[in-house]
Amino acid sequence: MVNAPWLHIVGIGEDGMDGLTPVTRAVVEAAEVIVGGDRHHTLSVNPDAERIAWPSPFDAMITTLESLKNRRAVVLVTGDPLWFSVGARIGRAIPADQLVYHPQLSAFQLASARMGWSLADVETLTVHGRPVEQMIAFIQPDQRLIVLTTGAETPAQIAKFLTDRGFGNSKLTVLAAMGGEREQRFDGTANDWSHTVPAFNTLCIDCIAAPDAALLPRVPGLADALFISDGTMTKQEVRAATVAKLMPMRGALLWDIGTGCGSVAIEWMRAARYARAIGIEPRADRRAMAAQNALALGAPKLELIDGTVPYALENLDAPDAVFIGGGLSRDTFNAAFAALRPLGRLVANAVTLESEAELIALHRDHGGDLVKIQTHRAEPVGRLTGWRPSMPVTQWSVIKR
Repeated sequence: MVNAPWLHIVGIGEDGMDGLTPVTRAVVEAAEVIVGGDRHHTLSVNPDAERIAWPSPFDAMITTLESLKNRRAVVLVTGDPLWFSVGARIGRAIPADQLVYHPQLSAFQLASARMGWSLADVETLTVHGRPVEQMIAFIQPDQRLIVLTTGAETPAQIAKFLTDRGFGNSKLTVLAAMGGEREQRFDGTANDWSHTVPAFNTLCIDCIAAPDAALLPRVPGLADALFISDGTMTKQEVRAATVAKLMPMRGALLWDIGTGCGSVAIEWMRAARYARAIGIEPRADRRAMAAQNALALGAPKLELIDGTVPYALENLDAPDAVFIGGGLSRDTFNAAFAALRPLGRLVANAVTLESEAELIALHRDHGGDLVKIQTHRAEPVGRLTGWRPSMPVTQWSVIKR
């Protein structure tokens, strides 16, 4: 038996009820109860409906909505309910046959129209209610970004990120209250941004790099100098090969065992949208470095755990990939591989003969790929130049079938 839809999630813009289709307007006018923020309630008209504000904490929202199941209920959101909005969260908790979505033009569509930018050529981001630093990973030469902000202070924060990385000439436009009578526009550049803007705004960025700008591509292999480290880290060329074998994917979770300064976990998170990582590191000083690197390089959601493997792996979410950069042992491998999801990738690096012997044994027992990586860098030798070799790294990788 299919349940009749009882919950309507309605996108509404600055033009309020006038911007709704006749069908959607009728849904709002017939609702017995309407849930939304203060702004949404102001924009909607239905004098007979019970009004409910967003619950606090916000996680209580689903419980609140489920209590309305026998009533004609409407949730009001801004723009498109399924584009960086609460509609997706509701859809994960309430069956699809009980929901009806009523999309409105999103802030991204309105902003791209105001700017004359092709939306297909723009990176669309949100930092609304999320760490602002996560947008750093998207700062690239000639890249255009449209960002849903957290509040009036967000454009200035992002302007500083751009300026600090050599993108101070980037053009910034803040669009506020788009589609309504109070719509405003503010233009400037990152290095001299001084506007005071309304709290409800969308930020458009045309990234312009100076000749000395920091280039931070999302493909793995950032320069070692970009990481704060005590010298114990997976170096650039080996890191690039390591992250490639780990295969970052959208929303996937990495366990970075012996995370050190966090270089592998951070590159994993930068390489794919919404990729997550848990770094297990017993040394407090290295966890502090990893946290600092994560903020600076656009991976602020890196989770860091104080613990010793394999015991620290208990009760963690099952990973899609595991990197063992420290703490390698048969017990650690067994625990990690058992937890790994099907088609999960495990990569382990070794620089000592003892660890290499363990990897050779694991390769014999489980198959996979076993390679040895060594790099040479050109360095001065007196008045001339010669090759200086790094320590060779033995790398074993395997996919769980």
